[in-house]
Amino acid sequence: MTSLSTPPTTGDDVVLLTVPADGGFLGVLRTATAGLAARLHFALDEIEDLRIAVDEACAMLLAVATRDAELDCRFSVTDDALTVEVSVPTARGARLPSESSFAWKVLTALTTSASAAATGDRATITLLTRRAAEV
Repeated sequence: MTSLSTPPTTGDDVVLLTVPADGGFLGVLRTATAGLAARLHFALDEIEDLRIAVDEACAMLLAVATRDAELDCRFSVTDDALTVEVSVPTARGARLPSESSFAWKVLTALTTSASAAATGDRATITLLTRRAAEV
């Protein structure tokens, strides 16, 4: 783990986590995801869905990451939602799977919304999950 910080913001709690872009470090991100979702009182199945979604998004990014890259993860916590934004520097000509791929179907089924952006030499996947309304 390279860095962990919580900068001051207005309204949101933000946690930044940077790990080597290597599958061996994804457990750190899954654990952080689960801890932050639990803090929002997500149901256990919602927490597990979000952990799986973060793992899938990271796997998509690792496939296009440059050699010796770092995976940056930004968690934004609000009263009823958790936004997870993961990004990596990309290899030249690398492309994320299309939004009609199975991987994207998984992401959209497990989260409230999922989106991707590729700008220059960096790819980012953003996942938003809102806590289910209490009955």
